[in-house]
Amino acid sequence: MKKSVLTRYRIMAYVTGVLLVALTFGMIGKYALDMGGAADFTQVVSIAHGWLYVVYLIFAFDLGSKAKWPVKKQLWVLLAGTVPTAAFFVECKVSRELEAKVADEAPAVA
Repeated sequence: MKKSVLTRYRIMAYVTGVLLVALTFGMIGKYALDMGGAADFTQVVSIAHGWLYVVYLIFAFDLGSKAKWPVKKQLWVLLAGTVPTAAFFVECKVSRELEAKVADEAPAVA
């Protein structure tokens, strides 16, 4: 497995996680605090998160298939982009697990 597969998954995990946390704060502002501009903010962030979550799903599925994960683990990683802050913790765990695998498969430089 190439390091680029893990890198693009990590980038999308962070982007998805940040957008989901921003969306959560926007929803709190919109519904709990009754802030005026929160409606526009949540609309923009929710659309961005939705589209980028699809990209996250593609990259996470690609990573899982190349890492030969079982279906249960694959679903766990795929759903991490739907729970605020979960993407950060899952990304950290997945990265630690796969860094060794990527390093072992890297060709030796002379």
